[in-house]
Amino acid sequence: MTSKSDFGGWRSVLVLACAASMGLAGCAAVKSESAPAGEAPASLEKVGSDLNRLTLTEKAVERLGLTTEKVTTGKGGLEVPYAALVYDGTGKTWVYTAPEPRTYIRAAVTVDQITGDKVQLRSGPAAGTEVVTLGAAELFGAEFGTKGH
Repeated sequence: MTSKSDFGGWRSVLVLACAASMGLAGCAAVKSESAPAGEAPASLEKVGSDLNRLTLTEKAVERLGLTTEKVTTGKGGLEVPYAALVYDGTGKTWVYTAPEPRTYIRAAVTVDQITGDKVQLRSGPAAGTEVVTLGAAELFGAEFGTKGH
């Protein structure tokens, strides 16, 4: 088993680099290739002091190839796929929940340990919540842009 501390800053840098390069490039591609004239591929709506609701067009979801899986309850409590984790610039861990079709909200998680492709959480979204497993970095890029948040 591997603890959270074994996955220090390098993964944070990797995820943020993906969000800044692939994510934004992917979002730019969505806008230019699949959004009807005048329609942005993603819209942001504040839902808290530091959270936004991202709503994507059907074409944007298709273009990004977003996939989700449910939060489960394992031996140690809540579990999510490792692919669902996103690290911000301060090293805080997040997942993107999918409360409705084409709608995504970032949710804070506290990682207990990482074993293979599963992450045991100390805290996070409830079991049964859909979390993004493919395309989370692109959502992070769409939410924060290139300002270095």
